[in-house]
Amino acid sequence: MRVGIGYDVHRLAPERRLILGGVDVPTEQGLIGWSDADVLTHTVIDALLGAAAMGDIGKYFPPGDPQYKGISSLVLLAKVRDMLAEKGWRVVNVDATIVAEQPKLRDYIGKMCRNLAKTLGITAGCVNVKASTSEQLGFAGREEGMVAWAVALISKENE
Repeated sequence: MRVGIGYDVHRLAPERRLILGGVDVPTEQGLIGWSDADVLTHTVIDALLGAAAMGDIGKYFPPGDPQYKGISSLVLLAKVRDMLAEKGWRVVNVDATIVAEQPKLRDYIGKMCRNLAKTLGITAGCVNVKASTSEQLGFAGREEGMVAWAVALISKENE
């Protein structure tokens, strides 16, 4: 078994969609990024790649590459799932935290968990997403951006 940690941050801007775990969250500000800027899914991708000692998201899906412009991060997550499977790894579980002052995410977390689990081919009970604030401290507290962390556990298929 192997454990990986993921971290990602994106800036907020008006008139942008806010996609988290593949869920379109209604809000006045969304995240800026080359893909759909799904900070939650990006951090899960990095946790999985880290657990498998395969580098990071930028190695496989570099910003500026036209084929990834506006792409759903769940598509990228599926590609990572397949890359891990090719090396004999399977995802056991994922635990993630999103830090944002607004919007309140409680009503969307279940769908985020289901989207991530479905994409990874695991049960929804093996994915946990939490939302927290930074008590108005730092860039997240000033609502300049959002940050997410994730931990992922993988194991070899035959174990």
